[in-house]
Amino acid sequence: MPVHLNSQADLEDAILALVKLDPRLKPILELTGMPALRQREPGFAGLAAIVCGQQLSTASANAIWNRMRGEFDPFHHDSIRRATAARLGKLGLSAAKIKTLKLLAREIRSTRLDLEAHGGPEADEAHRALTALQAVGPWTDDVYLLFCLGHTDAWPAGDLALQDAIRLGLGLDSRPPTKETTALAEIWRPFRGAAAHLWWAYYRAARRSAV
Repeated sequence: MPVHLNSQADLEDAILALVKLDPRLKPILELTGMPALRQREPGFAGLAAIVCGQQLSTASANAIWNRMRGEFDPFHHDSIRRATAARLGKLGLSAAKIKTLKLLAREIRSTRLDLEAHGGPEADEAHRALTALQAVGPWTDDVYLLFCLGHTDAWPAGDLALQDAIRLGLGLDSRPPTKETTALAEIWRPFRGAAAHLWWAYYRAARRSAV
């Protein structure tokens, strides 16, 4: 079984293994069909794109990210480190996101943060290493591990869409908080990243059917 989700075939193998682990997910997969692998480039650019898109619609996030890539070409952490807050703000970034991106750029510049060094097989260890830096929150760390480094077992337990999908799919009375979502996902190890792809697909399907 794949340790990293580097291709659509890797995701499909992991999803099939996941459904064998937890038969409750079989009707979820039958409803959604096989999810598509979601990938971003590793390193500062991939993490910056995730930070830029936090708490925004896909369209708004893409618009801001396209402006960022157009403004800084090539896109490099030193360019963001040196840019003024006013220049970044004109691209649509909030003050909090500017602060985060500049902190990340400084950490990378100082070599205290090596984003690509967290691509090893143990997602929990990589998660602890990233969160220890306190540059970004747990959700951003986990999404980076999943989308940029392809960790098969990365699990963004604080994701609201995942929580809502699990509520609907497992027939829970309320949306499970992060701690409960973490506990519920234990059965899906070592394929929690594949489970996240499946639950996001289910969330999208549920939203379409509700329209």
